[in-house]
Amino acid sequence: MKDTAKHQGLRNQLVSLLQQKGITDKNVLDAISKIPRHLFLNSSFEDYAYQDKAFPIGAGQTISQPYTVAFQSQLLEVKKDDKVLEIGTGSGYQTAVMCAMGAKVYSVERQNELFKKTSGLFPKLGLRPKHMS
Repeated sequence: MKDTAKHQGLRNQLVSLLQQKGITDKNVLDAISKIPRHLFLNSSFEDYAYQDKAFPIGAGQTISQPYTVAFQSQLLEVKKDDKVLEIGTGSGYQTAVMCAMGAKVYSVERQNELFKKTSGLFPKLGLRPKHMS
């Protein structure tokens, strides 16, 4: 599980693309620039992780495209310590972005396969959602 300077450069390019598409919330853009999206995907998608596209994550689900995550996060106007209930954790990328924005995230995932993978990834990234089930 590596996050390299190359990955950071790709995240910076993604942030620039999101700004071009109208994302203006600095808190959202900072969070996107910090969260290693490639770690939320199957390693076969690593080279494409920072494209503005959705990808399969298992259990018939997909990780949302970064613009969707950024747009939803911007609409919420999340402030530090705001409480957010997320239904459908999926890959955990949206949860990670919200945590990086300072939210206390309560997230629920019904697909056991996704829950196990995601709940194991957060501690490795130093992220602490308030509650996951």
